[in-house]
Amino acid sequence: MLQCWNLLHGAVSEVSPIPTTSNIDPMKSSKFLLLSVAVACVALLGVALYLQIVEEMAPCPLCIIQRYCFAAIAIICVIFALLPAAAARIGTGLGLLGALGGVGTAGWHLWVQAHPGTSCGIDPLETPLNTIATAKWFPLLFQADGLCSMQYPFLGLAIPKWSLICFVLLALLLARRFFKRS
Repeated sequence: MLQCWNLLHGAVSEVSPIPTTSNIDPMKSSKFLLLSVAVACVALLGVALYLQIVEEMAPCPLCIIQRYCFAAIAIICVIFALLPAAAARIGTGLGLLGALGGVGTAGWHLWVQAHPGTSCGIDPLETPLNTIATAKWFPLLFQADGLCSMQYPFLGLAIPKWSLICFVLLALLLARRFFKRS
Protein backbone atom coordinates (compact mmCIF):
# COMPACT_ATOMS: atom_id res chain seq x y z
CA MET A 1 0.00 0.00 0.00
CA LEU A 2 2.79 2.40 0.93
CA GLN A 3 4.57 1.65 -2.34
CA CYS A 4 1.41 2.48 -4.28
CA TRP A 5 1.09 5.75 -2.40
CA ASN A 6 4.70 6.69 -3.09
CA LEU A 7 4.34 5.72 -6.72
CA LEU A 8 1.17 7.74 -7.07
CA HIS A 9 2.58 10.69 -5.12
CA GLY A 10 5.76 10.65 -7.17
CA ALA A 11 3.76 10.64 -10.39
CA VAL A 12 1.63 13.52 -9.22
CA SER A 13 4.56 15.59 -8.01
CA GLU A 14 6.22 15.38 -11.42
CA VAL A 15 3.22 16.95 -13.09
CA SER A 16 3.30 20.72 -13.24
CA PRO A 17 1.08 22.34 -10.64
CA ILE A 18 -2.32 23.58 -11.72
CA PRO A 19 -2.52 27.38 -11.50
CA THR A 20 -5.02 28.53 -8.94
CA THR A 21 -7.01 31.71 -8.89
CA SER A 22 -5.07 32.82 -5.83
CA ASN A 23 -2.07 33.36 -8.13
CA ILE A 24 -4.01 35.95 -10.12
CA ASP A 25 -4.08 39.48 -8.77
CA PRO A 26 -7.67 40.72 -9.23
CA MET A 27 -6.55 44.34 -9.60
CA LYS A 28 -4.41 43.32 -12.59
CA SER A 29 -7.48 42.01 -14.35
CA SER A 30 -9.07 44.72 -16.47
CA LYS A 31 -12.39 42.91 -16.56
CA PHE A 32 -12.51 42.68 -12.78
CA LEU A 33 -11.73 46.39 -12.50
CA LEU A 34 -14.34 47.34 -15.10
CA LEU A 35 -17.02 45.25 -13.40
CA SER A 36 -16.07 46.62 -9.97
CA VAL A 37 -16.32 50.19 -11.23
CA ALA A 38 -19.70 49.41 -12.83
CA VAL A 39 -21.02 47.93 -9.57
CA ALA A 40 -19.75 50.96 -7.63
CA CYS A 41 -21.50 53.35 -10.04
CA VAL A 42 -24.78 51.43 -9.83
CA ALA A 43 -24.49 51.44 -6.04
CA LEU A 44 -23.94 55.21 -6.09
CA LEU A 45 -27.05 55.63 -8.24
CA GLY A 46 -28.86 53.54 -5.64
CA VAL A 47 -27.66 55.88 -2.89
CA ALA A 48 -28.88 58.84 -4.96
CA LEU A 49 -32.33 57.26 -5.24
CA TYR A 50 -32.35 56.54 -1.50
CA LEU A 51 -31.54 60.17 -0.72
CA GLN A 52 -34.20 61.34 -3.16
CA ILE A 53 -37.02 59.00 -2.09
CA VAL A 54 -36.40 58.32 1.60
CA GLU A 55 -34.59 61.49 2.65
CA GLU A 56 -36.66 63.65 0.26
CA MET A 57 -33.68 65.46 -1.26
CA ALA A 58 -34.81 66.81 -4.63
CA PRO A 59 -32.09 66.48 -7.29
CA CYS A 60 -31.02 69.62 -9.13
CA PRO A 61 -29.85 69.77 -12.78
CA LEU A 62 -26.19 69.37 -11.79
CA CYS A 63 -27.11 66.35 -9.64
CA ILE A 64 -28.83 64.83 -12.66
CA ILE A 65 -25.78 65.43 -14.87
CA GLN A 66 -23.66 63.66 -12.25
CA ARG A 67 -26.14 60.77 -12.29
CA TYR A 68 -25.78 60.60 -16.08
CA CYS A 69 -21.99 60.43 -15.63
CA PHE A 70 -22.27 57.57 -13.12
CA ALA A 71 -24.72 55.74 -15.41
CA ALA A 72 -22.49 56.26 -18.47
CA ILE A 73 -19.43 54.96 -16.63
CA ALA A 74 -21.37 51.89 -15.48
CA ILE A 75 -22.70 51.12 -18.96
CA ILE A 76 -19.30 51.63 -20.59
CA CYS A 77 -17.57 49.42 -18.03
CA VAL A 78 -20.11 46.59 -18.37
CA ILE A 79 -19.95 46.65 -22.17
CA PHE A 80 -16.16 46.59 -22.30
CA ALA A 81 -15.92 43.95 -19.56
CA LEU A 82 -17.98 41.67 -21.81
CA LEU A 83 -15.80 42.32 -24.86
CA PRO A 84 -12.45 40.61 -25.51
CA ALA A 85 -9.61 41.59 -23.20
CA ALA A 86 -7.92 43.62 -25.95
CA ALA A 87 -10.81 46.12 -25.82
CA ALA A 88 -10.48 46.69 -22.07
CA ARG A 89 -8.05 49.56 -22.49
CA ILE A 90 -10.54 51.44 -24.64
CA GLY A 91 -13.19 50.83 -21.98
CA THR A 92 -10.98 52.13 -19.19
CA GLY A 93 -10.19 55.20 -21.30
CA LEU A 94 -13.85 55.94 -22.01
CA GLY A 95 -14.73 55.30 -18.36
CA LEU A 96 -11.94 57.67 -17.37
CA LEU A 97 -13.41 60.37 -19.63
CA GLY A 98 -16.80 59.88 -17.97
CA ALA A 99 -15.23 60.12 -14.52
CA LEU A 100 -13.39 63.32 -15.49
CA GLY A 101 -16.68 64.74 -16.77
CA GLY A 102 -18.16 63.92 -13.38
CA VAL A 103 -15.23 65.60 -11.61
CA GLY A 104 -15.87 68.76 -13.63
CA THR A 105 -19.61 68.70 -12.98
CA ALA A 106 -19.23 68.05 -9.26
CA GLY A 107 -16.58 70.79 -9.08
CA TRP A 108 -18.93 73.24 -10.79
CA HIS A 109 -21.71 72.18 -8.42
CA LEU A 110 -19.49 72.95 -5.43
CA TRP A 111 -18.65 76.34 -6.94
CA VAL A 112 -22.38 77.10 -7.32
CA GLN A 113 -22.94 76.16 -3.68
CA ALA A 114 -20.02 78.32 -2.56
CA HIS A 115 -21.50 81.32 -4.39
CA PRO A 116 -25.09 81.61 -3.16
CA GLY A 117 -26.02 84.27 -5.71
CA THR A 118 -25.50 81.73 -8.48
CA SER A 119 -28.14 79.09 -9.03
CA CYS A 120 -28.87 76.65 -11.80
CA GLY A 121 -32.30 75.68 -10.53
CA ILE A 122 -34.35 78.10 -12.61
CA ASP A 123 -32.09 78.49 -15.59
CA PRO A 124 -32.16 77.03 -19.09
CA LEU A 125 -30.30 73.88 -17.94
CA GLU A 126 -33.30 72.31 -16.20
CA THR A 127 -35.70 72.38 -19.16
CA PRO A 128 -33.47 70.54 -21.68
CA LEU A 129 -32.45 67.98 -19.05
CA ASN A 130 -36.08 67.17 -18.27
CA THR A 131 -36.93 66.74 -21.97
CA ILE A 132 -34.23 64.12 -22.68
CA ALA A 133 -35.78 60.72 -23.41
CA THR A 134 -34.18 59.08 -20.36
CA ALA A 135 -35.77 61.72 -18.11
CA LYS A 136 -39.15 60.76 -19.55
CA TRP A 137 -38.51 57.00 -19.36
CA PHE A 138 -36.93 57.09 -15.88
CA PRO A 139 -38.18 60.33 -14.27
CA LEU A 140 -37.38 59.11 -10.78
CA LEU A 141 -33.71 58.82 -11.67
CA PHE A 142 -33.17 61.57 -14.27
CA GLN A 143 -35.68 64.38 -13.70
CA ALA A 144 -34.36 67.59 -12.09
CA ASP A 145 -36.61 69.24 -9.52
CA GLY A 146 -34.30 70.89 -7.00
CA LEU A 147 -32.03 73.90 -6.71
CA CYS A 148 -28.27 73.55 -7.11
CA SER A 149 -27.63 76.01 -4.31
CA MET A 150 -29.37 73.78 -1.73
CA GLN A 151 -26.88 72.06 0.52
CA TYR A 152 -27.99 68.72 1.87
CA PRO A 153 -25.44 67.34 4.33
CA PHE A 154 -24.88 63.60 4.28
CA LEU A 155 -22.44 62.13 6.82
CA GLY A 156 -20.97 65.56 7.37
CA LEU A 157 -20.35 66.54 3.73
CA ALA A 158 -22.52 68.06 1.04
CA ILE A 159 -23.68 65.63 -1.65
CA PRO A 160 -21.52 67.23 -4.41
CA LYS A 161 -18.44 66.74 -2.21
CA TRP A 162 -19.23 63.05 -1.89
CA SER A 163 -19.83 62.89 -5.61
CA LEU A 164 -16.51 64.63 -6.31
CA ILE A 165 -14.67 62.20 -4.01
CA CYS A 166 -16.26 59.23 -5.78
CA PHE A 167 -15.50 60.59 -9.26
CA VAL A 168 -11.88 61.28 -8.30
CA LEU A 169 -11.47 57.75 -6.90
CA LEU A 170 -13.02 56.23 -10.03
CA ALA A 171 -10.82 58.41 -12.24
CA LEU A 172 -7.69 57.36 -10.34
CA LEU A 173 -8.56 53.65 -10.60
CA LEU A 174 -9.35 53.88 -14.29
CA ALA A 175 -6.33 56.10 -15.06
CA ARG A 176 -4.01 53.70 -13.25
CA ARG A 177 -5.24 50.85 -15.41
CA PHE A 178 -5.37 52.90 -18.62
CA PHE A 179 -1.82 54.23 -18.36
CA LYS A 180 -0.32 50.99 -17.05
CA ARG A 181 2.20 49.43 -19.40
CA SER A 182 1.41 45.83 -20.09
